[in-house]
Amino acid sequence: MDGFFLLNKEKGITSNQLVQKIKKNLSLKKVGHLGTLDPMATGLMVIAVNRATKFSSYFLESDKSYYATVKLGTSTDTDDALGNVIETSDNFPTKDITYKVLNSFHGKSLQKAPYYSALKHKGKPLYKYAREGDLISKPPREINIFSIKDFIFNHDEFSFLIHCSKGTYIRSIARDLGKKLGCCAHLSGLQRVSQGKFNINQASAIEMVETNNLISIEEAFKEFSDIKLKNDQLKIFLNGGKLKNINSEDNDYRIYDLSSNFLGLGNVSDNVLALKRLV
Repeated sequence: MDGFFLLNKEKGITSNQLVQKIKKNLSLKKVGHLGTLDPMATGLMVIAVNRATKFSSYFLESDKSYYATVKLGTSTDTDDALGNVIETSDNFPTKDITYKVLNSFHGKSLQKAPYYSALKHKGKPLYKYAREGDLISKPPREINIFSIKDFIFNHDEFSFLIHCSKGTYIRSIARDLGKKLGCCAHLSGLQRVSQGKFNINQASAIEMVETNNLISIEEAFKEFSDIKLKNDQLKIFLNGGKLKNINSEDNDYRIYDLSSNFLGLGNVSDNVLALKRLV
């Protein structure tokens, strides 16, 4: 069994616990998630099974969308509702000011990750250093906020739908937003609603997941055009060699043999086909 499960993560469970749960429930050998969610977060998690784990990079690079809720007036050491309160304020901004400042996050910018994050320093996650009282700062990373919409405001709390690039920390946006507003803020709720082509509406609760919910590797890349290889081309391709004079546009492709067996993915550049991943 090779492919992808789309799970709707519940609040309170870690991403790794979710992976171990599905691994045990379905007696799977190799399982991995394609983008972590914090314990307090809910929503879409893409789970790769067995040989599908070799294709993880395609989805790890994907844009993501979240429905986020931010609480004003309180900052925490983790930048979310699970942390210890480190600062408070009763200087609450108006709806219009909050909306204006929130929209200033549109586009590309450099973002500092939370001290409590899964980013690693010398092979060790930052959150482990933070729990030991050692706050490690990583260099800011470029992120891109493509859209912010569905803004709902209620005095000391507001929510919005955000579409962002990979590596974006919504906790950091809540933290930095509080600073820009001249008050304190932290992330009080988060639901991932999409990752690349996948949507929360396709996801199942872990208790409802069955083998027939599995999305095959081939199906996961159905938007890619296909290339069929002749027998003399197959040996070269399957051994990692490059095939010249491929009359196709530069792009990634699903690769098949003449019997329509799915072999994996390849990339065409300047009419040369190179292997990317084999199933």
